[in-house]
Amino acid sequence: MLKSLPALVAAALMAQPLLAQTAPETPAPAPAAPPASAEATGAPDADTVIATVNGEAITLGQMIAMKEGLHAGSVEGLPDAALWDLMLDQMIRQTAVAQVAAQSPTKRDKAFLENERRGYQYASVLERVAAAEPTEEELRAVYDAAFGQKTEPKTEYNAAHILVKTEEEAKAVADELAKGADFGKLAEERSTDNSSANKGDLGWFTADMMVEPFAKAVEALEKGQVSAPVQSQFGWHVIKLIDERTQTPPEFEAVREQLATEVRRNKVEAEIQKRVDAATVEKTQGLDAALLNRSDLLDK
Repeated sequence: MLKSLPALVAAALMAQPLLAQTAPETPAPAPAAPPASAEATGAPDADTVIATVNGEAITLGQMIAMKEGLHAGSVEGLPDAALWDLMLDQMIRQTAVAQVAAQSPTKRDKAFLENERRGYQYASVLERVAAAEPTEEELRAVYDAAFGQKTEPKTEYNAAHILVKTEEEAKAVADELAKGADFGKLAEERSTDNSSANKGDLGWFTADMMVEPFAKAVEALEKGQVSAPVQSQFGWHVIKLIDERTQTPPEFEAVREQLATEVRRNKVEAEIQKRVDAATVEKTQGLDAALLNRSDLLDK
C-alpha cells in the first residue's frame, strides 16, 4: 500500500540528515532546471492556482484541504514554508501520475472514485446540518422527551414474564410456580417470545413503556411476587417482579452536552430521511446477493 502524506512528510524530513551525512565526495550532477513559475496576482482565495501540471491546476484550496487532513503531530514544529514545499511536491507527483490513470481508468478506478466522491459529499452535507449550535428550545425538547417535563422521580421495574397463547396455559404455568417450579426454567421452556432465552427477564423499564394491562399488574406486585395470569394483545402473561428502583432525572445542565449531541443526531437523521423521501429510487430486482463476492468483475 502507498504511504500516506504524513508518512511521506516524515520520511522526507528523516531522510535529509542521512542524505547530508552520506553525500558522495564526487561532484553531483547538475540539478535539473526548476519548474517554470509565475507571480501570483490579486488577493489569494481557494481558487488561486499554486502550480499547474500539464495544464491541470493545483489550487490553494486543495493545499489547505490536504493540510487539514494531516495529523497535527506529523507536522508539529515544521515551518510553514517547509510544509508548503513538501505538500506541493507531493501534489505535483500525484497529479503527474494520476493523469496517466485518468487517460484510461479501469472499472475498479471508476467504482472506487465514485464511492469516495459519494461518501465525501454525504458526510459534507451532514456535517453542515450538524454544525448549527442547538437552541435552548431544542435542548429542552429533547430533555423533556427523555425525562418528562416534571422532575419528579419515576419508578423503574425489573421483571420477568412467561408469555403463552391461552389462559389455560397461563393458569397451568401459575399452578406449577405455586408448587415451587423454577420461574426461569419454565420461561425457557414455555414462553413464546424471545425473552425466553434470558429466562423471561425483560430488564429495567418504567410502567409507561409497557402495555397497560402488563404495567398495572407489575405496579401491583411486591418484590419477588408472581402475578395471576394477565391478558394483553400479545397473549397471556405470568409476571414476576424481580426488583424496583427510583429513577431520578438528571439536572438539565448536567446533561447539556449529551442533549446537544442528541439534537444534532436527530437533525442529521431528519435530513437523511427528508432527502431519501424526496428522491426517486428504483431498485433492480432479480440480482443474486452473492455477486458481492465477484471482485473479478472490477478487473474486466
